[in-house]
Amino acid sequence: MKIGLIDLDNTGKFPNLALMKISGYYKAKGHEVEWYQSLFGGEYDIVYISKVFSWSLEYPYPINAKKIIKGGIAYGLDNKLPDEIEHHYPDYSLYSFTKNKSYGFLTRGCPRACEFCNVSQQQGRTSRKVADLSEFWKDQKEIILLDPNILACKDWKNLFQQLIDSKAYVEFSQGLDIRLMTIEKAEYLNKIKLKMVHFAWDQMDNKIYEKLKEFRKYFNFQNRQLGVYVLVNFNTTLEEDLERIYKLRDAGYTPYVMRYKDYNCKNAKLEKGDIYNKLARYVNRKHFFNKFKTFEEYLKWAH
Repeated sequence: MKIGLIDLDNTGKFPNLALMKISGYYKAKGHEVEWYQSLFGGEYDIVYISKVFSWSLEYPYPINAKKIIKGGIAYGLDNKLPDEIEHHYPDYSLYSFTKNKSYGFLTRGCPRACEFCNVSQQQGRTSRKVADLSEFWKDQKEIILLDPNILACKDWKNLFQQLIDSKAYVEFSQGLDIRLMTIEKAEYLNKIKLKMVHFAWDQMDNKIYEKLKEFRKYFNFQNRQLGVYVLVNFNTTLEEDLERIYKLRDAGYTPYVMRYKDYNCKNAKLEKGDIYNKLARYVNRKHFFNKFKTFEEYLKWAH
């Protein structure tokens, strides 16, 4: 068979894991797999179209295929790969920037059910182990984990040990849940080869801040290696956002602003959207954040 693939997000920075698994599965069976070519590809037996972001545009041209399959959370929360594809080793050759990198989920699900996140709806409210590291890693130098809440999984110790034993650099792409941190978990985290680790402070909950302060002394990382994702433009005021940002800096963490519905902020012409763009520029560009003690000082300079 001839299989065509279309990545509608096409960020150029992050691969589509589902398409890599699909490609790996069909190539292992001896089928031809390539990025869909509208002009010179001829007829395809199946074309898989995938997108994660709802704002990614649809493919604008007719598709010459016997069968078209659309997938990804942008097409619905019940959209899932068959098990034989879900657990297949990804075809990393699809993306040039994945060289020496591996991507995957060790766990799925999250007990939090946050309003701004659809993970609990799509993956369930229990964090559970779904794979061993060997399912998507074969001695690459870097491992990028997509797990929504690995600290909530009862098998966390076994999974952390796999990461330790790999001796590869590990990146948790999602902010770890500091509310679930224990001294034992911190000790295991310290043994993982990390360039940086991120936690999350998504809403104005001071219990999260108290936990971050409590466990700072247990982490063997410099301040610049301890990041915290700070969600803005959701249900907090600008004053509450700044309070969280300044508290994190004082507690020995490096805040990173995450704009809710980021695509709206980037294209914003309204003052509300623009102020969050400026806030992100101030906090996330560390030379600004280190130079100006407050956001107000930055705004006066940038005016």
